[in-house]
Amino acid sequence: MIEQPLTLPCGAVLSNRLCKAAMTEGLAGADGIPGAALNRLYGIWSDGGAGLLLSGNVQIDRDHLERPGNVVVDAEPDDSTRTALRAWAEAGTRAGNHFWAQISHAGRQCQKIINPHPKAPSAVKLGLPGGQFGEPVAMTAEDIAGVVTGFARCARVLKEAGFTGVQLHSAHGYLLSQFLSPRSNQRTDQWGGSLENRARLLLDSVAAVRTAVGPEFPIGVKLNSADFQRGGFDFTESLQVAKWLEAAGVDLLEISGGTYEQPRLLNVEGIEPVENQAIAQSTRAREAYFVDFAQAMRKELTMPLMVTGGLRRRDAMENALESGSADVIGIGRPMCVMTDAPKRLLSGTQELPRYEDSLSLLPRWLKPLEKLNLVKTLATFAVQYWYYQQLYILGETGSTSNDLSVFAATRQQMKLANELAAARN
Repeated sequence: MIEQPLTLPCGAVLSNRLCKAAMTEGLAGADGIPGAALNRLYGIWSDGGAGLLLSGNVQIDRDHLERPGNVVVDAEPDDSTRTALRAWAEAGTRAGNHFWAQISHAGRQCQKIINPHPKAPSAVKLGLPGGQFGEPVAMTAEDIAGVVTGFARCARVLKEAGFTGVQLHSAHGYLLSQFLSPRSNQRTDQWGGSLENRARLLLDSVAAVRTAVGPEFPIGVKLNSADFQRGGFDFTESLQVAKWLEAAGVDLLEISGGTYEQPRLLNVEGIEPVENQAIAQSTRAREAYFVDFAQAMRKELTMPLMVTGGLRRRDAMENALESGSADVIGIGRPMCVMTDAPKRLLSGTQELPRYEDSLSLLPRWLKPLEKLNLVKTLATFAVQYWYYQQLYILGETGSTSNDLSVFAATRQQMKLANELAAARN
């Protein structure tokens, strides 16, 4: 099954069912322009055998980055920027695979070093310790209209540069996801309140992107199956939004879940109790974190679905495809180290490694402290920094450093982020 091609509703064809999932790279310059490091990284991944590569966040607003080093397309690019985007697209498609840009706006999940007062649906601060994020301000109607325009412009520019599709990021607590959640969207106008109103920005953005790129260009959406927080965006609402996205002509829906406050996407417990969702509770017994949600959605949807998160064994991937729970399998963390993981799976490898199982922020004698919520959260993001640093090393050198410690990776990533943030100010 994983080797079979997939024809999307727009007519585009993926050569197999494996996707290099979107992972933030932080490898652009302070100006948001991609360069040699991103070209090297995506050239390596293109050679890795996946039918589809998804980029990390390409931001539609340079004042609302997910992290320093994001690529930014927030205006009509000059000639040098167009050349840089074309070079990135060429590198990412050199083996004949698809390369889609994940386009995004961080909203309130923008670090304070980038913007101390990011714009968001409502002035609701992110509920995380540490003071890393600033005090958000509620968006005006003009701000919201600018977001719709920004998504459309970004998609058109990237299509012109040679990307073969785009994915709108409406998960993990970024701006489109913030509008969907009643926890972060407390507006009383046409953009808040009912689900129809909360979904308006996402659906308007999808419509604007479709107008900008035409009917034959793939458009994907990454959508939370749930926020996994009390009073947040839940599965019943997610299913309804998915139906609206199908009607809007979306070509591939990626099912994910969680936010920075409740990082279910990283398969850890969050700060608040997880709210029960109206689906089977067998996910923990299997590899894929979100297969149950995709399976429940499949009963009411016909558009292609993608599942990312936790899948390492080929038989589990095949089962998800054969059961109809998914049409595309996303592979993330393994490809930070084993860059040809798709090619290996296609050649018969039965299981990919779980590098995170051997990683720890704390020395052995302090490991009992990892049960504390604050330490648990910090450790979770520190492991992420280990993967980020592998991507940095890959982009700079073409190889990885498996013996890198989590602490060293975290220190190096924080240093790089601060340098990039300082350079843009």
